[in-house]
Amino acid sequence: MTEFLPHEKGFHVSWDQLHRDARALAWRLDGKGPDDGAWKAVVGITRGGLVPAAIVARELDIRVVDTISVKSYSHQTQREAMVTKQPQADLMGDGTGILVVDDLVDSGKTLELVRKLFPKAHFATVYAKPKGREQVDTFITEVSQDTWIFFPWDMALQYVQPYRGTD
Repeated sequence: MTEFLPHEKGFHVSWDQLHRDARALAWRLDGKGPDDGAWKAVVGITRGGLVPAAIVARELDIRVVDTISVKSYSHQTQREAMVTKQPQADLMGDGTGILVVDDLVDSGKTLELVRKLFPKAHFATVYAKPKGREQVDTFITEVSQDTWIFFPWDMALQYVQPYRGTD
């Protein structure tokens, strides 16, 4: 089996694609909240979940938006997840009626940590990898575990060599 560097087996997501996928996530979540189908609030997991959370909140007309900050990566190396900023405590409770949104579930460590804090919240991501799928309730697109997702906020326009061959 050939080992690939992250940029060699990458899934590049444009702003347009992310917007379409986040809207699709919102449509999938529409009417699924516990309060007559409505959600009390959207909580985005920073930083990657901010853009999808905003799109979902807009699409579902949810006016209460908060964040939880979890750090689990240092550059491209995954490490122990830790909460660096909690959402508003009186809003969250045990998570009932709260929609927690992130861009991606990878190993599942981030969502596992947040789920322990808010066990009754609904967890939604735009993209999911197999190791983390059990931690997410709703997602749009699954990618292989060894694929590195390049999000538009991490990218700049530049020439890239073809995946196979350079002749």
